[in-house]
Amino acid sequence: MLDGLAHDRLQVRFAGPGADLRAAQRLRFRAFRARGSAEAAGIDGDEFDARALHVLVEEIAGGRLLCCFRLLHFTQGRDVAGSYSAQFYDLAGLARLAAPMIEMGRFCVAEGVHDPDVLRLAWAALAHRVAASGAAMLFGCSSFRGTDAAPHAEAFALLGAQHVAPRRWRPRVKAPGVLRLPPRPLRDRPDRPAALRAMPPLLRSYLAMGARVSDHAVVDRDLDTLHVFTGLEIRKVPGARARRLGPGSPAGTA
Repeated sequence: MLDGLAHDRLQVRFAGPGADLRAAQRLRFRAFRARGSAEAAGIDGDEFDARALHVLVEEIAGGRLLCCFRLLHFTQGRDVAGSYSAQFYDLAGLARLAAPMIEMGRFCVAEGVHDPDVLRLAWAALAHRVAASGAAMLFGCSSFRGTDAAPHAEAFALLGAQHVAPRRWRPRVKAPGVLRLPPRPLRDRPDRPAALRAMPPLLRSYLAMGARVSDHAVVDRDLDTLHVFTGLEIRKVPGARARRLGPGSPAGTA
């Protein structure tokens, strides 16, 4: 359960089977596949849904679904071969880590929702699960819209220059279509504020807690995105951040 995780008009809970999961899959379809088109009533589902724990952030009054994501739990590193991310990245380095891990995926927010408390509450729920499971690593794929790298050049430059994962667990290339992140010399530093503004809000939150990314982006034509593997070692989250992201603290990622 997610007792105590509520914030004014919002609440967070685990999805049940049937209608709850369908509601999440419909929101995912609108976020990842329809993207404002007239065709907005489809379902985004895959084989990972049956194994995942699905989290919903809703309005208390009326129950409108504002945000959802799914979590896959792995008891040790070698199990990550069964993760969604393993379809796109060689995770041999991660597999050598003998620790529980959680993969977060299909994170999306309903169109037109800009309330920062939605993201804060989602992170509080995620922190609750990390603490309950004893996970040492949180990982997933952070997506940029479209398969053209040009609009994301500043963001990719910042990631390549300052946020690439350590070699001991850095994912290697597996997907047939990839773009290498361009490391820049220190004398030509990326415009960090501009780069951060151009990133998905979820990735900004990851980076603020010390997350690291793959040294390449994968071209995902199915979802029309470019994504980077993103991993967060829980023990390296700064103390103040860790405390503010503790269970029951929806103000987590302010």
